[in-house]
Amino acid sequence: MIDKFKVLDIVKEALGDADKYLVNMKITPDNRIFVDIDGDNGINIDDCITLSRTIEQALNRDEEDFELNVSSAGADSPLKLPRQYRRHVGRTLAVDTLDDHTVEGELIECDDTQFIIRTKGTKKAAPQMLTFAYADVRTVKVVLKF
Repeated sequence: MIDKFKVLDIVKEALGDADKYLVNMKITPDNRIFVDIDGDNGINIDDCITLSRTIEQALNRDEEDFELNVSSAGADSPLKLPRQYRRHVGRTLAVDTLDDHTVEGELIECDDTQFIIRTKGTKKAAPQMLTFAYADVRTVKVVLKF
């Protein structure tokens, strides 16, 4: 099986200190490598192609056969890192809490430990400001508006 730490080092070196960063990486026992990246200003197909080629060149197919899939953390993917939240300030998030509640609200503020949303409010209830620690939520997704 391909060494996960070797691939991780390749990815981190390739992305460097740019505005692009690793969100998730998985290597299956049959050497299928999945790398999800994001960026402070988004990701395009060229970013994925460049990283894919860099990984391909750094790994030796003569030693181990592998399948490589480099993609962006899609618009419908859950937010996983505090860094991802920053570019979504002002957008509506759906927050699934650990106690099985779902709350929607506009992302108002975020830092490295928590984020704040403002719920819409109804005729019966005023809008609320809710603060969540990242560790206290199951998933958070951006609500796509069409």
